[in-house]
Amino acid sequence: MFVWSYWKTIFTSPASPSNEFCLSKSDKEQYEKEERPESQQEILRKAAKDLPIYTTTASRAIRYCDRCQLIKPDRCHHCSACDLCVLKMDHHCPWVNNCVGFSNYKFFLLFLFYSLLYCLFVAATVLQYFIKFWTNELLDTRAKFHVLFLFFVAAMFFISILSLFSYHCWLVGKNRSTIEAFRAPMFRNGPDKNGFSLGCSKNLREVFGDEKKYWLLPVFTSLGDGSNFPTRLVNMDPEQLTVSSQNEPAKSSGPSQPFPTRPLSESQNRLLANENQWPEVSSEEENVKSDVKKHIIVTLES
Repeated sequence: MFVWSYWKTIFTSPASPSNEFCLSKSDKEQYEKEERPESQQEILRKAAKDLPIYTTTASRAIRYCDRCQLIKPDRCHHCSACDLCVLKMDHHCPWVNNCVGFSNYKFFLLFLFYSLLYCLFVAATVLQYFIKFWTNELLDTRAKFHVLFLFFVAAMFFISILSLFSYHCWLVGKNRSTIEAFRAPMFRNGPDKNGFSLGCSKNLREVFGDEKKYWLLPVFTSLGDGSNFPTRLVNMDPEQLTVSSQNEPAKSSGPSQPFPTRPLSESQNRLLANENQWPEVSSEEENVKSDVKKHIIVTLES
């Protein structure tokens, strides 16, 4: 299982965005001719209005890769080592000489898990000989160095892999990549590290799949296509909601607002099916609307 997972992590090609995220020939020519960033962003907004994209750059611009000449899907990043955009990129791992992303993230986790068990097995089997060496009861002097070296190597790798595996288990529970843990994705309402989190159970299923019998096997069972992820709204306080409801009463998704208010409805993703994902938001919006109405009535009366 250790070798199988390692093999799959190395030789599984990183998933790249589909052709729907590439600009058309006319848009690409127009984009290259434009010199002003505002005009280029207008072209990208028109091209991205029908795409499932809900994150932007820190400056509220469309995430576009000039190298690959495509609009980046959510959680997609360009890897300079592989020279391509990788879906749900986590990091480029030099130990496997490959990018860890949507297509092989499960294999990478299993590789860490089985490496951990392998190091634990080696350390446990050598422990009795290490104790004999420590108490000078090991008779064969030629094996002393080998026992000492093997035990310390297994123990050191176990500790280092345990810390890395624990960190990635925490990331899976939070539904974050390593990049998102250091730099929160920017949604319409601001940055939110938990923007893609659906709860620990659903986050786990998103990586390992619905069928638990395949969780420990290095076969691809992750949910989704790597380009479209269920998200949740960034938490906002009532004052921000009041301001946004006053400034944007229509909440249209025109050129100036290419991203919908509610990123992904329950009917668009089965991870959100059979649950009311937005009751708190709806009640909060109703309270805001009622407060605004009361404020208008009081103003008119005065």
